[in-house]
Amino acid sequence: MSKLSLLTAAALSTAALAACAPTMGPPPPGRGPMAGPPTFRAADFGWSQAPGRNGVAGRVTYRQGATRFTCSGAGVVLTPETPWSRRRMAVLYGSTERAALPADEVRARTPRAPAGDAGPFVKRTTCDSADRFSFSGLPDGAWYVITVARPAGQPQAEGMALMRRVTTRGGRATSIEL
Repeated sequence: MSKLSLLTAAALSTAALAACAPTMGPPPPGRGPMAGPPTFRAADFGWSQAPGRNGVAGRVTYRQGATRFTCSGAGVVLTPETPWSRRRMAVLYGSTERAALPADEVRARTPRAPAGDAGPFVKRTTCDSADRFSFSGLPDGAWYVITVARPAGQPQAEGMALMRRVTTRGGRATSIEL
């Protein structure tokens, strides 16, 4: 065979193998790349509005040394993960996975966070007296659970903003601790 025939055969073989390579398809909801402008797009939240069979069962167990924190009576929000909300968590909490920061510090970072109103897409509940909360009817996807906890017995003390990323799938309740 000539060199040209060998090169042609090698090129065809490489092209055939590439055509057979599996594709991974699009990323799961809320797991696109973080590059690009952190533009709020309501359409990115659409997946989170579908009914589902998943849930999140959570409990606040946060402590600072011997001081136990409580979320009793506090609101808990569940924000769908999108490129915008992921960027917002990175700015507000310095992480896209989990954080515990003074609530005043998180509020002070708000002007630097990407603008937008995810309010219509956020699920809300309240922490009970045993520091537990839950969400149900959720579709498969990634979410951010956020609440503010205060030292037990000190309702006027500065609160700690607790955030954690959670993934729901498989028609089951996912247990988490903040």
